[in-house]
Amino acid sequence: MEQPAALWSAGARALRTMADAPSANDIKNKIQRSKVKAVLKKEKAERKRKRRDEKKELGDDAPPAQVPRTLETMREFDETMVSPDDEEVAGEEAMDEYAEYFAGNSAPKLMITTAKSPRPTKHTYDFIKDFMELFPTIYFYKRKGYEIKHICEIAASKGFTDLLVVSEDHKVVNGLWLIHLPGGPTAHFKLSSLKLSRDIKGHGNPTSHRPELILNNFNTRLGKRMGRMIASLFPLDPQFKGRRVVTCHNQRDFLFFRHHRYIFEEGKRKNDGPVRARLQELGPQFTLKLRSLQLGPFDPSAGEYEWYHKTEMDTSRRRFHL
Repeated sequence: MEQPAALWSAGARALRTMADAPSANDIKNKIQRSKVKAVLKKEKAERKRKRRDEKKELGDDAPPAQVPRTLETMREFDETMVSPDDEEVAGEEAMDEYAEYFAGNSAPKLMITTAKSPRPTKHTYDFIKDFMELFPTIYFYKRKGYEIKHICEIAASKGFTDLLVVSEDHKVVNGLWLIHLPGGPTAHFKLSSLKLSRDIKGHGNPTSHRPELILNNFNTRLGKRMGRMIASLFPLDPQFKGRRVVTCHNQRDFLFFRHHRYIFEEGKRKNDGPVRARLQELGPQFTLKLRSLQLGPFDPSAGEYEWYHKTEMDTSRRRFHL
């Protein structure tokens, strides 16, 4: 068996030859490979600490942090991008279908049902049960063979502001229709990455408080429209005392939904301070992908589409629409 001194010597020789080797993984001996990786890791941490100290000494004169190259930072130019002070968009929003809601003259009242299926699965009902926890004023009605257009008319006459329809395929929830009443628009989403509350480790149970809504990264005209559509599902006056927050984050045209509660607790360590905050997830988790947007109420045969996803739109990974 090779002596420890010889092992260290071999490790040093291997380290000196790293310039010629593509990586430490080329060292076949497991012991030597782990030693070389440990040395390289220590050197990397030391270089990082040194850069951090140098930047701290420079203070305001330190160079700006480098922006990582991601699909978002390399996004293709989109002429429909909207600036926060765009007067034309502000004028359009003052007269759109959601103007009454944002003026505080109407409150959301939602109806939710299932797609036309003789017998929706238990998984769909479990999702609807979790999904309803996101909204303070939402009511479930069984489909019972009614056509969506007929349900829209009934819901509008009963004072409902929006109709949500959950679809499934092969016993898996795969879609969501969002119909603003009485005159539209109608959005169709693909639903994926669903995780029910019961499957989230350490999840909490939501209270009846009105949640706060956070919308992130809706920057184009279409994105602004979708953001207003989603915002109109929630009350304008959240009860911050309940500490509930629903987040809809747009990343590469995927809408990630999360439901959390803020928890404030005493710090257990000296450096934590008197009170520290953390998040407890309530669930559910799911992701939406916009497939189409109709101008009016639900009408798959003669509806006028404001936006429709086509396969030729996917020719570039750096092109986004929301």
